[in-house]
Amino acid sequence: MFNRNYKEKTIESVLFSVSALTVVILFLICLFLFRDSLLLFKDTSLLDFLTGKFWYPTSVNRQFGLLPLFFGSLIVTAGAILFAVPLGIASAIYISEIAHPKVADALKPFIEILAGIPSVVFGFFGLVILVPVVQKTFNLPTGQTALTGSIMLGIMALPTIITISEDAISSVPSTLKQGSLALGATRWQTMYKVIVPAAISGISAAVMLGIGRAIGETMTLMMVTGNTAVIPAFPGGILDPVRTMTATIALEMGEVPQGSAHFHALFAVGTVLFIITFLINLIADSIKKRYRFKVD
Repeated sequence: MFNRNYKEKTIESVLFSVSALTVVILFLICLFLFRDSLLLFKDTSLLDFLTGKFWYPTSVNRQFGLLPLFFGSLIVTAGAILFAVPLGIASAIYISEIAHPKVADALKPFIEILAGIPSVVFGFFGLVILVPVVQKTFNLPTGQTALTGSIMLGIMALPTIITISEDAISSVPSTLKQGSLALGATRWQTMYKVIVPAAISGISAAVMLGIGRAIGETMTLMMVTGNTAVIPAFPGGILDPVRTMTATIALEMGEVPQGSAHFHALFAVGTVLFIITFLINLIADSIKKRYRFKVD
């Protein structure tokens, strides 16, 4: 009995230590980002940074305006959501409710493999295959546009959305499905009036996590969006080259003098990106708790 209690206490202590370590790491990341980003605002006002329309970090009259980078990330992410969410949810419903079990078992490994492909491979595929297609289709000077980035991000977000949504749909109690069918509902009515509403918690979380995956992507966007730091003209800006916040950090951090205003501006961009991603995760968790299905 003593050995058993000792083992349980040891396991409990290890799990607590690992959990506490994740909190400490998150705190250190916040401290690391905020410490260097706040130094930017000794010479540049926070309002100018958040509302500035130009990103000229190396010019004589340097300007650190976040708006071109923010809108670049926004338009690419919005396009990815419009592409990935309907397709991802439809695919999850098909795998869980419509496909033959053998077909579903064959599709799942391919979806999981898609999630494991490195970003640079997606970027290379987009650069070689998708960029020329977009350029020829819309008769553009270059195919490296926000649309190209949106499509590639949508493809990369699909595994997250499909996997989590499929798990949520599969976890709906079979009694709900049988009860709906017994009351005279058709199979399709049962899907969109019973199963999907019952799984809305997991589906919503899947969508929010997919959005977070899209916002944080770097390498693929560096290769297919053109990296032009200008505010896109809506709605036609989807066909313009853009630069995202993540791509800006990756492109410029390697050459910027450490301790310079440009250096601290990149940390400020990273801080904004961190806050956005953190808020998305909080919203996803809130939605999951709010719409969690409870069986009486």
